Amino acid sequence: MKSASRTVALLELLAARGDRPARLDELAEELGVPRSSMYQLLQTLVDCGWVRSDTTGSLYGIGIRALLTGTSYLDSDPHVRTVRPYLDEASDALGETIHLARLDGPDVVYLATRESHEYLRTISRVGRRIPAHAGALGKALLAERDDAELPLPDDPLERFTPNTHTGRATLIADLADVRARGYSIDREETVTGVAGFGFALRYGSPATDAISCSVPVTRLDAAHEERVVAVMREVRAKIEGVLAPAPGAPDWR
Repeated sequence: MKSASRTVALLELLAARGDRPARLDELAEELGVPRSSMYQLLQTLVDCGWVRSDTTGSLYGIGIRALLTGTSYLDSDPHVRTVRPYLDEASDALGETIHLARLDGPDVVYLATRESHEYLRTISRVGRRIPAHAGALGKALLAERDDAELPLPDDPLERFTPNTHTGRATLIADLADVRARGYSIDREETVTGVAGFGFALRYGSPATDAISCSVPVTRLDAAHEERVVAVMREVRAKIEGVLAPAPGAPDWR
């Protein structure tokens, strides 16, 4: 069990570093593992493809097996498969960026994205995570939970822009508005210059998945905001209509 826990912790640490490879000593210190034990673990994972190293053998990063496993997760998840065509529908109707994400502890993880027809990113968001308090997707899902049960770290919460909630009190007040309104609004809380509108998908209780629409604030006048909300509400209703749990289907948690 100790070895398995150590392996998972190492892979999660390397994944969180993204494009910043780590040295052996860094990993050993970060995880509190003896240098010799960390070296042996790294070599085993390199041989298996879960970790990769540079030509000098001194830098380590996440390996291709992690991608294959992540892709399998997306391909095998029935909710992701079902929602994808509706993301296309929303993208075609609005011409904006549409996301599907899932709550994972205090964060949301992007499961699918349809980029704006007018703004193309060079790096996919799929597989990336952001703190739930900081954006439309996370706030839509947090609002589905009681305030006393919110999966949040202690204050201060991480700040991304001057508009990010950094305290539980202001976030809870915002979540009350989300519940009353039926959807969340992120006005440049995660990315300066971008607003988001999030809609929890209530085919589970409490909801763990949500969809959102991101719009550059330069294009967001009152009429466009009204259309975004109307289209996303309609798409949410369609998704919830086809994703009622089937008898005997696995109840994935």
